[in-house]
Amino acid sequence: MSTQVKINPSTIQGTIRAAAGKSSMQRACAAALLRKGETLIINPGKSNDDLAAIDVIQKLGATIRYTDEGDLHITSNGLSPIDAEISCGESGLGIRMFTPIAALSEKPLTIHGTGSLVNRPMYFFDEILPALQVQIKSNEGKVPLQLQGPLRPANIEVDGSLSSQFLTGLLMAYAAAGADGITIQVKDLKSKPYIDLTLAVMADFGWKVTHENHEYFHFHGTTSSKEGLLKYQVEGDWSGAAFLLVAGAIAGPIRVTGLDVFSTQADKAILQALMDTGCRMSITDAYIDISPLPLKAFHFNATDCPDLFPPLVALAAYCEGTTVIEGVSRLSHKESDRGITLQEEFGKLGIEIGLQDDLMVIKGGTGIKMAKVHSHHDHRIAMACAVAGLCAEGEVIITDADAINKSYPDFYDHLQQLGADIVKL
Repeated sequence: MSTQVKINPSTIQGTIRAAAGKSSMQRACAAALLRKGETLIINPGKSNDDLAAIDVIQKLGATIRYTDEGDLHITSNGLSPIDAEISCGESGLGIRMFTPIAALSEKPLTIHGTGSLVNRPMYFFDEILPALQVQIKSNEGKVPLQLQGPLRPANIEVDGSLSSQFLTGLLMAYAAAGADGITIQVKDLKSKPYIDLTLAVMADFGWKVTHENHEYFHFHGTTSSKEGLLKYQVEGDWSGAAFLLVAGAIAGPIRVTGLDVFSTQADKAILQALMDTGCRMSITDAYIDISPLPLKAFHFNATDCPDLFPPLVALAAYCEGTTVIEGVSRLSHKESDRGITLQEEFGKLGIEIGLQDDLMVIKGGTGIKMAKVHSHHDHRIAMACAVAGLCAEGEVIITDADAINKSYPDFYDHLQQLGADIVKL
């Protein structure tokens, strides 16, 4: 049965802590699996994607338990699968990262996905893995993926234009395999900040990879050599916090804590867009205060941070004038075709959105109408519509509203804690 949430016009205020970052959490799970020994993940995430990653590492041989403080204790002897069937749920990062890692095993394994993941392209692996001595059989470039390893690192050239997540998996698999004197050459890499995050997590776990301008990645034969219990703290999630910050700019004042302003997460770029609108914002190491002022239209390039499109559209809807966002080509292989979905659902809210080549053009400041919208089973669309509804002319009802569980299951609760009038129908 479809879940529905009703957003009534609201002002919000108070302090909220950003949720754990699933980009950081999932990478830490993979690193903890590949590192032999014990790892304590502090502030672990609990989104559907995070839970899928925890399930994957257990099936690949890690054992887990939660401490009394709620931290995640992982013990691993390296990759030693206990199940031949692995599901990455609906996580795009999960399947793209864990497929090369799983291919390190000599055991034949099958990687599955659910929901929108069954339609997302994986032909990258059909092209690359055979060059690394892995036999792969896909479903015409989609899941399920049948693998027979073990993966042998080799000098290769890969296309980074579809997603950086494929490269994340290769970097981790190569490092875990002890690759030495080997180079991965990458053409046209998108979302470079996400690769910086991968390299930062790997460094925290003891693997060092160097690169030249994100085009040549060199491996130096390092293996994770850190002794004893390794502690890794998951930083706050800029992707989810972007919606809170936009909500504050529209309907605040609010304070958001738990975010690292020096983070390598790509979606930290939301701060630049917010500054460009002229909202009132104060940024410190400990918190970000944000409150409304008359907002003006902005121009923003989201090519390296495509997940910001939905919160940016909610923001642009309240900005006087025409906002232009670059990078629409990055949106077709998400949980929905986000360019079309945003155009359709915000159209119901009275916001005109044009798509021109790689540009999205949003005519803002015209007011948000009361309407019933659909998430398209896409977590970020649900959150964008909820934020847009905070200062609408009347109620906004979102169907399939529980899509938020993929990345930010506490989102509606957090808005309610800040005073938003949200009713779960």
